[in-house]
Amino acid sequence: MRRLMFTVLAIATPACAQTYELKVTPQTVVWGHYDATEKPVLTVRSGDTVVIHTLLTNSPTGLAKAGVAADAIEPELRAVFDGVPASARGPGGHILTGPVAIAGAEPGDTLEVRIVKIDLAIPYAYNAFRYGAGFLTDDFPYSRMKIVPLDAKRMVGTFGPGIEVPLAPFFGSMGVAPPPAFGRYDSAAPTINGGNMDDKALVAGTRLFLPVHAAGALFQVGDGHAAQGNGEVDITALETSLVGTFQFILHKHGEGHEVAPYPRAETPTAYIAMGFDDDLSNATRKALRNMVDFLVAAKGMTRDDAYMLISVAGDVEVTELVDRNKGVHVVVPKALFKRR
Repeated sequence: MRRLMFTVLAIATPACAQTYELKVTPQTVVWGHYDATEKPVLTVRSGDTVVIHTLLTNSPTGLAKAGVAADAIEPELRAVFDGVPASARGPGGHILTGPVAIAGAEPGDTLEVRIVKIDLAIPYAYNAFRYGAGFLTDDFPYSRMKIVPLDAKRMVGTFGPGIEVPLAPFFGSMGVAPPPAFGRYDSAAPTINGGNMDDKALVAGTRLFLPVHAAGALFQVGDGHAAQGNGEVDITALETSLVGTFQFILHKHGEGHEVAPYPRAETPTAYIAMGFDDDLSNATRKALRNMVDFLVAAKGMTRDDAYMLISVAGDVEVTELVDRNKGVHVVVPKALFKRR
């Protein structure tokens, strides 16, 4: 663990909690997978906060070919490409920072990830498509990459002449280790551990709830997006490097309705239940059942009433279509529930 002396900074905060900073080096990333056997690069306690630096999912060569100046390519990205051996990469392509272990986390618990803040790390993003990926791949049988300048002050991306995209940064991939039986699980397809959910609702101010499948939970994060449309139809968003500030809260099994058997989230205004499957209909069923279970457990509703409420006041949205497992989320406004 000596390597962490140069990559993690701990700062004391009130109430005995700690704040750490986890920077990107070849030793503090996992390339392309989630795995219960990965060794944590940092261990924290419930209530601690970690500022985590992440890298976009592209190569220095690819960025240079698309027109990014050499001095605008992050040295950390070059170091990771040079320093992570081929044997440690894949099967997916995401560069994820972590894992971060939460002391005392065990299978059956729930990890609450409070997304406190998300900052842009670089002044550009890219969008790209290629043949064999994306929802209309037969319509676009070639590859193209576009570099989009980002204005952090105005929070817009200049997509083209007269076209500005409002920025709403979030992490495409946030997850914990899957069950050990999954082995080295591909980072591309979201599943019960979260991972590459590509849910644009998971911005700063959101609380993400992930079921714990391995000791320590082993949280990883990356695939930064400056903005994305629901569906992420060409297979990329505005892909960029981000810095996220996260507070981790551990909920032990049996302590209440916060225990989540499947990934879900809460924004300041809504509850979100997720479902992932290679069949879009099955993904929708999983998300609906996830929300029904939540409403029953958290709001004391009957299953019948929960199902009915979703139909009259909830929204079913397609999160992403292009990562083998499709993503669906069900959104129920918090304003429906009046305080008594």
